[in-house]
Amino acid sequence: MDFLNQILKFPTRRRRDINSVVKSLLKIKGEASAIKLAHQVLQLYAEADDDGKRNFFQFLIDELGPNDAKLDAAIRAYTLSSDRINYVALLDAVEPQRQDLIRTLNWAPQGTAALIAMRADLLEYSRERDDLNLVDYDFLHLLTSWFNRGFLELRRIDWNTPAFILEKLIRYESVHEIKDWPDLQRRLASDRRCFAFFHPQLPDEPLIFVEVALTKGLVAKIDEVLERSYPESGDDEPQEPDTAIFYSINNCQAGLRGISFGNFLIKQVADELAEEIRSLRHYATLSPIPNLREWLDPIRNERSADWLDPKDYVLLAELDVVDWFKEEDTAASLQPLMERICAHYLTEEKREGQPLDPVARFHLSNGARIERINWMGDLSEQRLAQSYGMLVNYVYDRRSVIKNHEDYVGKGRIAASSAISSKASF
Repeated sequence: MDFLNQILKFPTRRRRDINSVVKSLLKIKGEASAIKLAHQVLQLYAEADDDGKRNFFQFLIDELGPNDAKLDAAIRAYTLSSDRINYVALLDAVEPQRQDLIRTLNWAPQGTAALIAMRADLLEYSRERDDLNLVDYDFLHLLTSWFNRGFLELRRIDWNTPAFILEKLIRYESVHEIKDWPDLQRRLASDRRCFAFFHPQLPDEPLIFVEVALTKGLVAKIDEVLERSYPESGDDEPQEPDTAIFYSINNCQAGLRGISFGNFLIKQVADELAEEIRSLRHYATLSPIPNLREWLDPIRNERSADWLDPKDYVLLAELDVVDWFKEEDTAASLQPLMERICAHYLTEEKREGQPLDPVARFHLSNGARIERINWMGDLSEQRLAQSYGMLVNYVYDRRSVIKNHEDYVGKGRIAASSAISSKASF
């Protein structure tokens, strides 16, 4: 029985061998041998069960952190003399061996993809154990450098794109499900655009993809995008579009969660569209508000917000009625209050200086402006559960994107339309 089969047969032996191979890998100097051992480590990890993978990460914590004695000595030396030699020695001492291991594993064939998959596991296990965040910091530190915005390539996706990439778009779509191939074909029609960002080490794996609808004016309801039929042959030609609606933006790789691909990805897509379609004047999203209900339900149940009146809480109780949104009078009475609450949530509710809403954080950091709240914009089960069916338009004004971004990053200032600002004031 060969070596790998022995490892697969005896899980405890496999865990010991992964660790010993790692130790051997960190000792050798020859690149060819290092590549071979790195490939072996990644193979062994991929074949391990959950317990084996957890033990591997525990090994990284226990044995591949910084050398405490070396670090203490480097700190003392740098404190006495902050010259170049002591500075370099301190940097070397601070870096844990884990980072050196991750770099070396990246040398293996398909090493980058394997490390992204490994980090996806790590993020799952980190939900159970806070100490694994130490290991994740090292992954995050290196992957952030490797997936620097300058390395990414923007490609347009259309019906002529290879099928294996189109299949991945169907699989990765998490905002608005692509039901089947005809649905995908509709999303790639001539009044739509789709773009994806790729990395040289993952040329066939989209990292992010963006779906765009070309429309006349700002869109308020998702059905206007998803269910709009494309003109059949012989029908009147559609009006020349003046607005690009970004209606679905997907991060495709779970192992790259938390890694910023730069603050101007949407701007780059907008620039591509502006170059191709001269009639475009406006660029906006039709975005979900994924955590609104999770935030508001405890507040209204406990009546804990002093910026809401008793009569507001009485009205909010209507949200507990089954199918409340089907009652026109109920929906109409709730709309002004819910729009105000949503505006407040998007602009005022923060954690560590950042908006609570993750979609808001993404678009605001990209330089967008909160433009309009769309009441009952998406009555799907998912959006009702997330945001009572509300959507929001973020506008990308190409003249102010950079200023909005700098104000947000540097001053924490949120760009919002006058309508949003007036609603947010209770």
